[in-house]
Amino acid sequence: MSSATSVEAKNAEAICSSQRAHSRSGHSTSSFLPASTRCIMIAELRWNIFDLVAPPNIPVGTALETWIPLDTKKTLLALALTCKSFTEPALDLLWRHLGGFEPLIKCLPRSLWKQSWKKLEFQRTMTLDDWSIFCKYNHRVRSLFNECHERYSKDAICSTKIWRALSRPPFSLPLLPNLTSLTWANASDKTFQYVQLFVTPKLTMLHLSTAYYGRFTFGPSKESIFSSIAKSCPSVSDLGFDFGRNRAEYTVSVGDTSTMLRLWSHLTSVRTGTISEATILHLSKLPSLRVLKFTLPSTSISTDAQKLLQRPVFCALQELDVTFNSLVILDAFLEKLTITPKVLSFTITGGVGSERALPGLISRLSDVCAHSSLQEVRLSITGQPAYYNASIEAAAFQPLYAFRNLRKLDFEPDAFCIVQIDDASLLQMAKAWPYLEELRISKYPSRYQVTAHAFVVLLRYCPRLRSVTVPIDWSTIDVHTIPPDIPYQGFSQKALSNLFVGGSSITRPTSIAAFISAVAPNLRSITGTDSSWKTVQNLLETLPMVREQGRRMMLNEIKRGYYGVDGNVC
Repeated sequence: MSSATSVEAKNAEAICSSQRAHSRSGHSTSSFLPASTRCIMIAELRWNIFDLVAPPNIPVGTALETWIPLDTKKTLLALALTCKSFTEPALDLLWRHLGGFEPLIKCLPRSLWKQSWKKLEFQRTMTLDDWSIFCKYNHRVRSLFNECHERYSKDAICSTKIWRALSRPPFSLPLLPNLTSLTWANASDKTFQYVQLFVTPKLTMLHLSTAYYGRFTFGPSKESIFSSIAKSCPSVSDLGFDFGRNRAEYTVSVGDTSTMLRLWSHLTSVRTGTISEATILHLSKLPSLRVLKFTLPSTSISTDAQKLLQRPVFCALQELDVTFNSLVILDAFLEKLTITPKVLSFTITGGVGSERALPGLISRLSDVCAHSSLQEVRLSITGQPAYYNASIEAAAFQPLYAFRNLRKLDFEPDAFCIVQIDDASLLQMAKAWPYLEELRISKYPSRYQVTAHAFVVLLRYCPRLRSVTVPIDWSTIDVHTIPPDIPYQGFSQKALSNLFVGGSSITRPTSIAAFISAVAPNLRSITGTDSSWKTVQNLLETLPMVREQGRRMMLNEIKRGYYGVDGNVC
């Protein structure tokens, strides 16, 4: 426990002791306490202090966010056991965000449950006493991430028998009455239905997904559940549906959830699979929608829908992420559209021939998006192209030069598709995007490379650049000796921290490390397919320390020269 918490515990004990000592006298307790102790008696202040040691108040949305340090849990538990006035706020914070339903089950009597590998089972029927214990904690939970499949869970999960038992509580559902955020991950036909135990009018975030391993069939029963959820949770604003078994299948939903999506009118974020034309039009009219991720249907949008999209639509949209299997389909969607997003992401799943049509898509973006608003562009091509070593000319990116505020360009093509990048095209990019922070172009080995000089020019024009993935030819630096002069008259760019050099091959890692350390002294990670780049990485961690030692030696020499050997000023 931290020292601050120890002080709080001592103050708490002072409160309790004072309350016991003065309860019989009738005198005011607070008048006998020091100022620091009186402060901790203020409920709001006490909550704010406890909140400092609690996990961040962020809804649990992914498995990575469910991990809470053990020390944090221990600290909150210690606070809860310190004093009665500490118990309620400390427990509220301890149970606020749950990364699974397991902790609630394990709070119940040991005679009720057992654990078989990664599954919890009930050994007997729940009694009123069991439910009474459950109700001490259930109202404290605000967000829940429930993993339905043991294959994806690091902890034990509840069996269907437990869910069935919990479906019959001695009180009105939902099980967690104050829940505002729910993620029901990797569900199957057997577990999906139990999401209904947690839907509440207070719910604002709802994420549902199905498992890769496990049967899930979309039919009338699922549609009924979806309809019930929509009616029970009218305040949902952050909605996520993932019914794709993998990235390729994600282009076609297991079933059509479009009707359900149209039941909500206050959505701010939607992440889903394939949706219908009618649902696209519904979402386009929502004044609050800021984030939209979806897959276009396999047929082009109709002319009538295009006319409706010509009106002011997606007025609040900040992020648009579209997956599609044909550039013709995307082009029909974008043809009449005018939007002002900050982030654009396109994933082409029909990789064959996409590299030839990509320049047309990039050109279309300059007509669709406001030039001053767009800050991030991500283009991804999955699926093998029509032939090996397919290539895209760097000139295809020229329409993006109009977006002067661009911060991130991430081009992630298939392994067999390369970009014909050279010094001239990289210089154009550098001059067009002075605020660039991340540049990712062709991480795979390529015969098209830029020189080390062009790399430095890029750093000069883009002082904020933090991450670079570009094929670089290091032959001018990969020499036998390290030159005595500092490269580029001492120029250095301080922002760069990550560099991916792909298949660049080198023979003198020391020379390369000395050069990179000089022009990008804060680089922390450099990755390449050649094993020599691991040596460069190790040297980059060592060279700053050597350079600092040299700096101190020089300062000491100057100091000795100024004062003289005998300590007198020269």
